[in-house]
Amino acid sequence: MNSTAASSAPTTSPSGPGSYTAAVLGLGAMGLPMATRLASRLTVHGFDIAPERSMLASESGITTFDTANSAVEGVDAVLLAVRNAEQLSEVLFGANGIAPTLKRGAVVIMTSTVGVDAVVEVAGRLAELGVDLVDAPLSGGPLRAGQGDLLIVVGAVPSARETAAPVLDLLASTLTVVGDKPGDGQALKTVNQLLCGVHIAAAAEALALAQSLGLNPEKTLEALQAGAAASFMLGNRGPRILQAWDPEGAEVLSRLDIFVKDLGIVTSAARAVALPTPVAAAAEQLFLQGQAQGHGARDDSAVITVVAPRKPDSHA
Repeated sequence: MNSTAASSAPTTSPSGPGSYTAAVLGLGAMGLPMATRLASRLTVHGFDIAPERSMLASESGITTFDTANSAVEGVDAVLLAVRNAEQLSEVLFGANGIAPTLKRGAVVIMTSTVGVDAVVEVAGRLAELGVDLVDAPLSGGPLRAGQGDLLIVVGAVPSARETAAPVLDLLASTLTVVGDKPGDGQALKTVNQLLCGVHIAAAAEALALAQSLGLNPEKTLEALQAGAAASFMLGNRGPRILQAWDPEGAEVLSRLDIFVKDLGIVTSAARAVALPTPVAAAAEQLFLQGQAQGHGARDDSAVITVVAPRKPDSHA
């Protein structure tokens, strides 16, 4: 786990009395393919509040439970994907929180972007129970999750990284250890999300301008991707941005309100160290406007409708 290229083989074999068991809480768009990927090599427990998601998980070889607490009892690792810091605290320490149920020596693998402060606080509370937090925010969509092709950055003490290795090695094609303490992964993911949010906003502005100038949007996107202006986000979001004006919009692969949260984390972190981030702040305002206009649950490509509410006439 010290190199950036992760092996697909788990460190611990799931067979025999020393079998390794992981629990995945939340079997949604990302949780289910991650759980299915893990179940190919490990014993996997799953929980979701939606019965239909639990049924799908059962069909994929995952043992499902009626409560989160029963799902995590006796497991070696718990994989969490939550929306924000408040949900993280509630899942672990709320009225039905799982933290008291976890065995000593287990690890909680935190895969979401919630900010450095939230992770550091939670790690301290878990440590009092003999449980380590592995700060492992990830990038990649459901398809890549099911293929073990995620980018994961990790901040955790070495012993916790070793315990979490069977899970992380199966999920990641690129696994980068960025530090030896929880919060280090969040710090790098915060930097990553600054760039991603700015790139999406810039791509939306550029394609709106192309349309307004009468250019063919598909040809424009193809030309841009062949030159110095090319970027992953332009290539990935560009086609979806062009679909955002359609009545049904683009398929929701990453919600717009996720970048409201993530760019809020970015600008808050920058303020805490007295660093100006005017470009990130401008992108944050675009996503905030999109949310205020009712687009929060739409794909983040819908941010183009903030700068151009209606599709400009094209003359090409």
